Amino acid sequence: MATSSLGSSPGDARREAVSPRPKGRENARNTLCRNIGIYGHCRFQDDTCLYYHPPDQLKSGKPNSGQPYTNSARLNVDSPSFKPLQPTSNGLSAARSTISPKSANAAPFTPKTNPATLQPPSSTFSAPAQQSWQPHYQDFVPGGYETGQGMSHTDQHNATNMINTYDAFALGSNMGISNPQAQPTINPYAQDQTALANAYYQTAHTFAQPAQYHNYAPLGPHRDNLLQYQRTAHDLFIPDKLREDLQKKAEASWQTLPNSTLPATVDHYHSLVPLDTTNIRSTTIFGYVTWTYKAMSSKDAKWYTLRRLEGYKLTNEKAIQSHRPWKRIDNGNIVTVHEAFTTRDFGDSSLIVVTGYHPNSKTMSETYITTSTTQRFPGRQAALQPIPEPVLWSYIVQFACALKTIHMHGLAVRALYPSKVLITSKNRIRINGHAILDIVKYDAAVPLEDQQQEDLIQFGYLILSITSNTQLPSNSPASIQKAFDHISRVYAPKVKDVVDWLLNPQLTDGAGTSSGKSIDGLLGYISAEMANTLDSQLHASDILTSTLMGELENGRLVRLMAKLGLINERPEYEHNNRWSETGERYQLGLFRDYVFHAVDEQGKPVTDLGHIVTCLNKLDAGSAETVQLVSRDEQNVFVVSYKDLKKGIEASFNELSRGRGR
Repeated sequence: MATSSLGSSPGDARREAVSPRPKGRENARNTLCRNIGIYGHCRFQDDTCLYYHPPDQLKSGKPNSGQPYTNSARLNVDSPSFKPLQPTSNGLSAARSTISPKSANAAPFTPKTNPATLQPPSSTFSAPAQQSWQPHYQDFVPGGYETGQGMSHTDQHNATNMINTYDAFALGSNMGISNPQAQPTINPYAQDQTALANAYYQTAHTFAQPAQYHNYAPLGPHRDNLLQYQRTAHDLFIPDKLREDLQKKAEASWQTLPNSTLPATVDHYHSLVPLDTTNIRSTTIFGYVTWTYKAMSSKDAKWYTLRRLEGYKLTNEKAIQSHRPWKRIDNGNIVTVHEAFTTRDFGDSSLIVVTGYHPNSKTMSETYITTSTTQRFPGRQAALQPIPEPVLWSYIVQFACALKTIHMHGLAVRALYPSKVLITSKNRIRINGHAILDIVKYDAAVPLEDQQQEDLIQFGYLILSITSNTQLPSNSPASIQKAFDHISRVYAPKVKDVVDWLLNPQLTDGAGTSSGKSIDGLLGYISAEMANTLDSQLHASDILTSTLMGELENGRLVRLMAKLGLINERPEYEHNNRWSETGERYQLGLFRDYVFHAVDEQGKPVTDLGHIVTCLNKLDAGSAETVQLVSRDEQNVFVVSYKDLKKGIEASFNELSRGRGR
């Protein structure tokens, strides 16, 4: 009966499952033993169990000599392992179907690797109690490498190594992306900087003028929120913006003019370089055509600015001495006056006024009052952004402080115009056109009070000019009114009140008596803005001080490296060609190799700036920490402290210093 059941058709098996026979000895032979479904085996199989036990091949999921697996797939509903199958169609049993109905909704299969290496899907049978639909997706591996089935042990090992050595700067090659026209990607953090130098430093082996500022700046962005041991190289030096600004100023100071037609020397000044940025010459302010030069003094080797008034003839010898009171003024917002004299070195009679030199400075006229020659309508005022109100108040406070110092010394500027005010650094101004009119108009007796009142009026027009980008005062009253309207729209009412106060020539008290103004009244009115400006200057001073402290550490390390350079591998000293290889100097040579000639486990040079700075800091401090030094032939090993190394440096350097004095 059991044989008839196993050999029956699927339709008969389905009818038997729907209408079971009454339980009996013969029916028990056709019923699968529950122990097989629960425990996987039945310990009474060969003795007393009356239920059906499938052969071992069917329990392992393998076909049994071509016979379909039917009775073993049907479980009793009382079995805890029972899982109903999906309805069948076309008269085929679900147990004979090797494809799950849920596979119709699966995504199309797209092989990622070579089809020849893929394993064919298994066609073995499995028990319905263990059959469940689970999509088998391959694990994602970056870089397009496949690991797992279908790969040999060697392939998996190679793929693992390639993943571990994943380089973000070589994505094009690792990801299999090829572009024959693309330039090779440069890794700025690589140990070998040959390709980097060829790409960026086009004149690395030649003298370049002007200086290449990117040689000193780090490549890549700055990283924030780093721990103490995660400092980057640019943290050890001054900020890039400040470094570049200082380097440009130094470059401008040493700039020369080859094949110059200017005089070789003017009094004790030489190496004249013109500083004028425009060929427009006006005689409105001083009454003479003026020229400006940079020159070096042969007395102190410092740079100065020479302002020349072309065609000036001295008629009163006392006039040339009127500049001396200006030499006593020491204010941070006033360019220092050094001397004045007349000369004929330019082929005519000229007046020379020598002032301090501030490289890379611009006038307020160049910064805020410009005309465009590249626009569609040349000569029209360029569209400039308005000055931020905090910056404008900073200018007003600086002008007020400078005028306070000048008026306190019994002097007057008399030439407070945008073209005669320098911007030497960020939001830092200096009055530059003083002392000249005192010489040129010495014979014109103008009361000092009137001159100081004129300074305040010029101060008001100066504020109007830089806020409206217009040269004032002009002959058009409409321009002045337009400038007032602009201030009223853009800035706070207090700015307009300051300009009104400056342009009002006299003040009237309660009795109707008019009196002159003084700069003290303005200082009292803008006291709140003066406090804000002072606070900003203090913060800027703190930043520069902290930056200077960083450079102070660099200077200390440079002196230490200079001592090591004087001691290590000295060819001969006191007729001893092995002086640098004996005593404590031998350990210093090994320490030099440990710091500068270190290599990694692959024998490549270690160019870690952090390692160099850390070792030199410990050496300069004389730390008690020990360091292991190994000779180049690996035959000698020393364990010494940084304190002993420092004593050796001082002793050797003192010995060299004594030998120099003999």
